[in-house]
Amino acid sequence: MISKRFLFAWIAVLGWAVFAWANTDVPSNYPTIGKINKMDGRLDVLIDPDAKIEVLASGFVWSEGPAWNKQGSFLVFSDIPRNVVMKWSETEGLSVFMKPSGYTGIDDYGREPGSNGLLFDSEGRLTLCEHGDRRVSVLTEGGGKRTLADNYRGKRFNSPNDLVYASNGNLYFTDPIYGLPKRENDSKREMDYCGVYLLRPDGEVVLLTKDFSRPNGIGLSPDEKTLYVAQSDSAAPIVRSFPIRNDGSLGEGKLFFDALPYKGDGVGNCDGMAIDQDGNLWATGPGGIYILSPNGDLLGRIETGEHSSNCAWGDDGSTLYMTVDMYVCRVKTRVKGIGF
Repeated sequence: MISKRFLFAWIAVLGWAVFAWANTDVPSNYPTIGKINKMDGRLDVLIDPDAKIEVLASGFVWSEGPAWNKQGSFLVFSDIPRNVVMKWSETEGLSVFMKPSGYTGIDDYGREPGSNGLLFDSEGRLTLCEHGDRRVSVLTEGGGKRTLADNYRGKRFNSPNDLVYASNGNLYFTDPIYGLPKRENDSKREMDYCGVYLLRPDGEVVLLTKDFSRPNGIGLSPDEKTLYVAQSDSAAPIVRSFPIRNDGSLGEGKLFFDALPYKGDGVGNCDGMAIDQDGNLWATGPGGIYILSPNGDLLGRIETGEHSSNCAWGDDGSTLYMTVDMYVCRVKTRVKGIGF
C-alpha cells in the first residue's frame, strides 16, 4: 500500500494523471491503495483477502456512477463537478466521453451540475441521471439525447442520482437533493421530499416511496424480487430492502444493513452499490465498500482509504470497478456480477 502523497507524485512522474482531460498512455502496471478487511470466513469465496486495489486514473474532483460497456469493453464514469462523463479502457487509457453530461444551461448551477449514476440498457445505450437538467435521459443512436423522465405529476425532480434496470424494462431510480445548488433550501426545488421512483417502459412515472431522507444507491437482487436502496444520511446511513410486487411497485421495506456502528471506521457514507450473481451486495459505506451476504451479514470491506462513491462490474463480470473520490480503481474478485 502507498500513501496518497506518494501516489500523486508517482502519477505525476509517469505522466498519466488526467487533469488535462486528454488521452493518456496506458501504463504497464498500476499503483495500489488500501486493503481487503476480512470479517467473516465466507469472504474467501468472494474475493482473495490479498487482492490488490489498483488505481487506474486520478485527478478527478468527484468521480461517480461507473458503468461498463460490454460491446466496447470500456468503462464510463461521471466527474460531477466538472459536468463530464469520462471513458477508460485497458487498451486506450482515459479520454472524455461526453461533455456536458448533466447540465446544458447557461447560468452557474452550483458545485454538482453534472451527471451522476450511469447505466447501459439492454441495447447498449447509456442512460444518465442528470443533476443540472434534473432528468433521466438516454443517449440515442448518433449521439443525441432523449429525456426519459424529468417530472412527477408536473413537478420537476430534485436531482436524479442512481438507477437500475429490471429485465422487463422497468427503470428504478432515486431522487435526493444533492444536485440542487442549495440542496434542501434551494428555491428551484418543487418537491418537499426525496423520492424513489419507477419509470415504466410506456413512460409512466410511479412514486414508490418518499420514506427516505436521502435516497441514493439502488440495486436489484438476481431474481428481481427485491429492491435495495441506500440512504446517504450521515445520521442514519443504512440500506433497506423492499419486496417487489408483480406490477413493479414495492411492498413494505425493512432494514437490511445499518452502517452507523461503523461510522468511525473511515470517510464515506452509504451510496452506490453493485450486486453479484449470488445475491451478495457490494455497497459503499464508511471506510470503503462493504461486502454483504444476501441476509445482510457483513463479510468484509474493501478499504480504499478515501470516500468511495459507487461501484460496478466489468470485464468478464469478475472485476469490480470503483469510483473513489479523486480516483477510479478496480479489484479482481472470485464472483461475477449480475448480467455477466
